[in-house]
Amino acid sequence: MSRKLSPDLLEKYIFNRIGRLDSKVILGPRYGEDAAIINLDNKYLVMHTDPITGAVKNIGWLAVNIVSNDIAVRGVKPRWILLVILLPMNFPEKDIDAITRQIDKAAREIGAMIIGGHTEFTVDIERPIISATAIGVTSNKNIVKTCGVKDGDYILMTKGAGLEGTSILATDFEEKLREKGVSEKIILNAKNFINEISVVREALILSEYANSMHDPTEGGILNGLAEMAYASNIGIDIWIDKILIREETKIICRKLDIDPLRLISSGVLLASIPPNNLEKSRNVLDRERIPYSIIGRAGGKRCLRIYRDGELIKTLYDRYYTDELEKIWRAK
Repeated sequence: MSRKLSPDLLEKYIFNRIGRLDSKVILGPRYGEDAAIINLDNKYLVMHTDPITGAVKNIGWLAVNIVSNDIAVRGVKPRWILLVILLPMNFPEKDIDAITRQIDKAAREIGAMIIGGHTEFTVDIERPIISATAIGVTSNKNIVKTCGVKDGDYILMTKGAGLEGTSILATDFEEKLREKGVSEKIILNAKNFINEISVVREALILSEYANSMHDPTEGGILNGLAEMAYASNIGIDIWIDKILIREETKIICRKLDIDPLRLISSGVLLASIPPNNLEKSRNVLDRERIPYSIIGRAGGKRCLRIYRDGELIKTLYDRYYTDELEKIWRAK
């Protein structure tokens, strides 16, 4: 399991070392933002790259879906994907077959084409690594950004916190879960969360109503909300009792002593919705039968304020939260 560089390291070593500036780049590297935006005169190119390092058995499926999510939260349909696939030496051919079948299936479901990339056997790695780049194009100049949260916006989430992490734990650590007394039914249900990793459908649906959308990955819901707050320079009240957490996630996290709010959460969409669009957003999600909850509201000083049953229980000022999956991989 990898971890993102902290915001301090990004600002110190990354964001100010980006080569020659180009006026066509509307949005380049910036904390919390999911994809770059490039002006092609009458159209806009949206691009993002993401590696998969915390999963093994479903790595091809995850690679395509997760990078596509980062395009979709801009309100843009992903169309083209490039992949860099690094494999351990002597990696079995049957596993190469499985990975590429996953890639093909995921791309077909999203409606995107794999247009190139690179594959190689690599020394000094113990499990496969895939880095994926997704590209989309739009003529709509009002592209949704993470930094778009406005005072008074309601914060909406879909599905359930820790969705991807729960699936990874059930798939790659199932023996450990059995040893902890987790039932076969819970493990199987959790494995199937992998089929809900894409947020492309709901992101494209909500894009006309949202001021901001974000795909919470490493660090989970908590880190995703922090990224939205700090990118937008605004505070967010979080109603913790309203956060969706599935029973399988609760059980697995309790057995492993980890926090579901800091568990990698691809498959969840976070969106900030202005009050005048809230009812429309509810209606469209209800119609599409996508589970959701209103979990907070934006306003005030830049921080996260955690409420339970209407009472403020904690104020968080950190910009970055490490993922709970990291300590499980470390202990393996």
